[in-house]
Amino acid sequence: MYSKLLSKKKYYGEGKQLSESKNEEFYRSSFHKDYDRLIFSKSFRRLSKKTQVHPLSKNDHVHNRLTHSLEVASVGRSLGLRAGEIFKRKNESVNPYDVGYIVQTACLAHDIGNPPFGHAGEEVIKEWFSKNKEEDFLNALSSDELDDFLNLDGNAQSFRIVSKLENNSFKGGMNLTFSTLGALIKYPYASSNCKKIGKSKFNFFQSEKEFFELLFKELDLVKKDGTYMRHPLSYLMEVADDICYGLLDLQDAHELKIITLNDTIKIFEYILGEEEVENSLANEKYDDFQRLSRFVALSINNLTNHAMEKFEENLENICSESQEKDLLSYFTNDDLKQGLLVAKRLGHEKVFNETRKVELELGAYNIIEILLDNLIKATYRLHNCKDEKKLSFKDQRALQLMENDKPNKNDSLYNMYQRVIDYIVGMTDNHAKYIAHQFIGMSY
Repeated sequence: MYSKLLSKKKYYGEGKQLSESKNEEFYRSSFHKDYDRLIFSKSFRRLSKKTQVHPLSKNDHVHNRLTHSLEVASVGRSLGLRAGEIFKRKNESVNPYDVGYIVQTACLAHDIGNPPFGHAGEEVIKEWFSKNKEEDFLNALSSDELDDFLNLDGNAQSFRIVSKLENNSFKGGMNLTFSTLGALIKYPYASSNCKKIGKSKFNFFQSEKEFFELLFKELDLVKKDGTYMRHPLSYLMEVADDICYGLLDLQDAHELKIITLNDTIKIFEYILGEEEVENSLANEKYDDFQRLSRFVALSINNLTNHAMEKFEENLENICSESQEKDLLSYFTNDDLKQGLLVAKRLGHEKVFNETRKVELELGAYNIIEILLDNLIKATYRLHNCKDEKKLSFKDQRALQLMENDKPNKNDSLYNMYQRVIDYIVGMTDNHAKYIAHQFIGMSY
C-alpha cells in the first residue's frame, strides 16, 4: 500500500512514459525537489499579491495568499512528519521526512490556482458564465465543459497549474511526484458532481480528466464502483488549512480593528480552557495583540495534536472506501469542534461582511467582468474566423496582452476559453485592476 501512496512516479505529458527520478541524492529526494519546484515557481510568487481575505489591503501585516500558504505548509510539515512516523511503524521502508515533504508541498500548492480577489474572484467568474450561458459564444460547449466554467473552483485550477501549465507547459507542468499530486486533491471528482453535492467543489477539469484517472489508478485510489478515494495525506493538507484560516484570519481582523480581543474569548475558552485564557488575560506584560497571537499558537498546537490522534486511530478507515469526507469528521473532542465553529461564525458575522471588504469586492466584480467581456468574446471571434488578422484592432490587441496564454486558434473552443481563464486566474489583484482599467481607458 505505502509504495503506491508514496509513489515517486512523475508525468511528462501525453504519450510520454511515466518514470521515477533517476537523479536522487541522499540529501535531496524526489519529494524535496517537489517542494523546491513549488517555492521557485512564478505562480507561487504571485500569491504575495493575491487576496487571502481582505482585498488590496494597505496594512502590510495582513495575510496574503503567500503568507497563508507558508503558514499552512508549516503546520502541514509537522503533521506529515508525525504521519511518517506512524507509517514507518507499519512499514520500515517509509522515511518520515519524505512524508513531511509531501504534505508540506501539497500545502504550499493548495491555493496556487485561486484567482485575484480571493473567493470573490471565483464567484464573479461563475456568475459571468451563468449569466451568459444561453449566448451563442457558449452554446458550442458540451454540458461537461460548460460545467467547468459554471462551477469554476480554484482547487481544479491548482491541479491544472502544477500538472500541466507551470514550468513545462503541456508536458507535465512541474513534473511533481504522484504522491504529492494525490495529497493535493480534496475533491476527487469532476464538475459534473457539483449538482449532486450542492456546491462548486471539484478537483479536475475535463482537460485534465485523462491524467487524473491515470494518477489515481497509479496511486491505487480507484473504488470498486469506479469513483475515487482521497489520498490519506490529503486529509492532513486540508486540516492544516482549516486550522490556519480558522484562527489566523482572526489576527488580521484584529489588526484591521474589525474585531476586538473580547470577540474571540469564547473561541479560545473552548479550545484552550478557561484557566489558560484567564491567566493570559491577567498577565500585564502582554498587549491584546500579543494575547491573541499566544491564543492562536496554543490553539494550533491543541488542534494539530487532536488531529493526529484521530488520524492514527482511524487510519484504516481513512485508507478504505468508507473514508469520511474530512479529518474534522473524525474529531471526538466537542470543545475543539465548538471552538472552530464559533470562530467560523465570528468570521461570517463580522469579518467577511465588513464594509470596506464588501466595497472592494464589488469593485473586483467590475474588474473581472471587464476582463471576461473583452477576452472571452475576442477569443470566440478568433475561433470563428481562424485568422487573427481578420479580427478588429481591439480584439487583436486584447489577445496580444495574453502573451504566452494567448489561445491557439486551432484548439477547441473549450480549450481556448481555458487559456483565458488561465490568464485571468494567474493575475495578481493589482495586475487585474491595471489591465481592466486599460480596457476602459482609465489608466492614462
